[in-house]
Amino acid sequence: MMARPPAGRWSSLDLSFVTWRGRAVRYVLIYLALAVALVGVRMGTQQIRPGLISAQEREAELISQRDDLQLRIQILENPQLIRDWAFANGMQRFAQAPNKTMQDLPPAPTMAARPAAPKRTVEVRTQWK
Repeated sequence: MMARPPAGRWSSLDLSFVTWRGRAVRYVLIYLALAVALVGVRMGTQQIRPGLISAQEREAELISQRDDLQLRIQILENPQLIRDWAFANGMQRFAQAPNKTMQDLPPAPTMAARPAAPKRTVEVRTQWK
């Protein structure tokens, strides 16, 4: 058997037409304000997507250009091409040069002349448990 709520509790509710109409008008106004806010935000941000698309296209172009330049560098650093360029600019191989001169390499600097490298030490303490 279900207990019925006290009669005083239900009698205090205002269920009149005027109250419900006021609530409906408030809800409609709230929804209208939300719709206006969303449309305003959309209008304010409509240029963001085309800007992002153009930035992505520019990024793709730059990546393609970078890859092309890296490929050109690799081609230009080819030892055979460097050798061909050197021969085209009058360089000769040492074995084929008519005037060969030899010179002794200077001795390596002594230890006193070299700057002392900083002493690097690492201390490790191991504790077994």
